[in-house]
Amino acid sequence: MTSSNPTISCQCGAIAFRAPTPKPLQVYCCHCTECQKQSASAFGVSAIFPAQDHWPPLDQLQPHLGLWTRPTDNSNTLRCYFCKQCGVRIFHRSIFPDGKAKDTVSVKGGCLEGLSLQGARHIYTRSALVAVPEGSDPGRPSF
Repeated sequence: MTSSNPTISCQCGAIAFRAPTPKPLQVYCCHCTECQKQSASAFGVSAIFPAQDHWPPLDQLQPHLGLWTRPTDNSNTLRCYFCKQCGVRIFHRSIFPDGKAKDTVSVKGGCLEGLSLQGARHIYTRSALVAVPEGSDPGRPSF
């Protein structure tokens, strides 16, 4: 990780670390009802990064990080990490039914310094509360 990689941080600053790459692999604007609830908005923004060894730096962040888990619609478990001090959701990681972690991490868009929504894909648009670009995905993205 280099200093050119953007900072990921919560609102109060108790959690701050560098992204593993200068740019995310993909950016999603998710219109599912779970993201609407989690973001308290019309949709959630997620920046997808590779989950490399020792990233995110859980050991370093452990004193400030809370964890909440929930089942997903495809039988995975979503680990949702948040700041214990200000409550801001920082990132998510999916765990497959066999216990193996997905090879990507979803960083919440508002926590990523300098995030651009140019080229972002809109997903789960069947529950959208706002207009979405033509050709958006009505359900789960295909990748």
